[in-house]
Amino acid sequence: MCGPAHYYNICHLACLTPNAVHDEPMTRTTYTTEAVNTPDGLADIRILINGKTWHLWGRNSLERETDMANKVEPGTLPVIIGAGLGHCLKSLLDKGFPVAVVDREPEINRVTGVAKKYANNANVLWIDDFSPQEALNRLTQWQKDNGNAPFSPVTIPLYQRLDREYYGPLTETLKTNAQADFWSQARYPKFQQTKPRILFLDSGYFLCGEILSSLKRLGLEHQSIILGDRKTGNQDFIESILKSVIDFKPDFVLTVNHFGMDRDGKLAELLYDLNLPLASWFVDNPHLILHDYAHPGTTNTVIFTFDAGNMDEMRDKGFEHVHYLPLATDPNRFKPGLHGNAPPEWASNVSFVGNSMIGPVSRCLNDANLPAVLRNEYTAVAREFGESGETRIIRFLEASQPEWLTVINALPTQENRLALESLLTWEATRQYRLNCVQKILEFSPLIVGDTGWKDQLGETGNWRHLSPLDYYEDLPRFYPMSRINFNCTSRQMIGAVNQRVFDVPACGGFVLTDHRQQIENLFDLETEAVVYHETDEIPDLIKKYLTDKNSRDAIITAARKRITAEHTYEIRLKKMIGIMRKSFT
Repeated sequence: MCGPAHYYNICHLACLTPNAVHDEPMTRTTYTTEAVNTPDGLADIRILINGKTWHLWGRNSLERETDMANKVEPGTLPVIIGAGLGHCLKSLLDKGFPVAVVDREPEINRVTGVAKKYANNANVLWIDDFSPQEALNRLTQWQKDNGNAPFSPVTIPLYQRLDREYYGPLTETLKTNAQADFWSQARYPKFQQTKPRILFLDSGYFLCGEILSSLKRLGLEHQSIILGDRKTGNQDFIESILKSVIDFKPDFVLTVNHFGMDRDGKLAELLYDLNLPLASWFVDNPHLILHDYAHPGTTNTVIFTFDAGNMDEMRDKGFEHVHYLPLATDPNRFKPGLHGNAPPEWASNVSFVGNSMIGPVSRCLNDANLPAVLRNEYTAVAREFGESGETRIIRFLEASQPEWLTVINALPTQENRLALESLLTWEATRQYRLNCVQKILEFSPLIVGDTGWKDQLGETGNWRHLSPLDYYEDLPRFYPMSRINFNCTSRQMIGAVNQRVFDVPACGGFVLTDHRQQIENLFDLETEAVVYHETDEIPDLIKKYLTDKNSRDAIITAARKRITAEHTYEIRLKKMIGIMRKSFT
């Protein structure tokens, strides 16, 4: 196969046409050579040509030639364009490769002795034919004799300068051959086995750990590309993708929230060209993520969204395959009995885990770059949005705040416009969340989150504060320590539920949550979940269930039974795989 650096050069070429090779006589420039020796032997060749002095290598000839050999990948046929000092050729032969050498520079070989040394070596094909076409014909036959493995051109730059008309067309034609072979290897049939192979772009974001654990438990072959600080769309990242495609041959690529996909659409286009499907599972509002993404090849992409309310918008963006895939839980992490060693200060009658949203609001306010007059109005506009029942900022502004819509359209950048939408969404969430939490203050709650809660509720009062807890290490032990785990959902969700609705019962805790339209398809609201429709209902529901342990236990048991049967990440991945197989076979 070709080296990954070479793959990158062909990512966006629909077809590849080799340079024409010539069979007519070509004029050669004459030159003379001098050996450059050191105590260790021949170190370089000095080329005297047209009154100028060139060097075969200059410094570090041994290291540079050997490094070229190290880049030739197993299973390929190395073709050295110019024998050089022979170090590359020797290294390849030592590795067991058959090697072709295209070199018609007797003046250089007189000094190096490479041609004479390997003249009778059965693993070396020496080509010094009159024309590039004749050389190519011999290389083609040699390739057939060696099982039609792909060429791997190794070019010493000086030879191109010495005789560009001869070595240039050969080099380009060999590269084209390698490129064609890449596509034949890359465009393999998908979903041929019972269990698919999955290439996972691991951003480390929420859900990535659950996906990896579930893939292992399901016995699915998978490879991960760790994104980290890696810049998406750059050569290094694309090379990693392509190397996995050739070596691992995945049936599809999986990512969360489109992580790894560059805004210019380079990777999306490449996956489309490779006929390699992409599954992107959104666990946040896709509108706030895909607003300025170029995404060619949408027919090759399946959008999975945790919120069914986003599906129509995704289809309007041109995505043909859009599916609802709600959140779930990992019952191997969130399971009963883990709270035995939990700190005693975690115990409470009522607790709430969540961000105050002061930080996100502040950041979006800075990013939106609002005119001063509107900076004084955004809290009122967000309150009106939160109370309107509308789920889309733009639709709300069109109906109720047309002057704000004018402001959005006039903002200088797409980032400013998105920041303004996010500002109103997060501010509406902040207000709603604060209103909900204020309804539980009479029960002396334990609130887990950022210090913004102290700014909103005061340093003192009938509540306790706990710094944020680790999702994986702490929350499975924390939830069972509360009689009632209170939950209220972000305004970015149209009708979806968050992961707490699954996590809390899975580890033996009781959750009181706000009513969301999609919860009705996930749980039986009579026996498996307790919800409030209006914030005024919160105090009475807390009073009822604080004193009714039997009801709490019954609901926990029923909810956990439902969750382990229908709402685990393994079950979600099985559904995803079924959809991907059906969509692309």
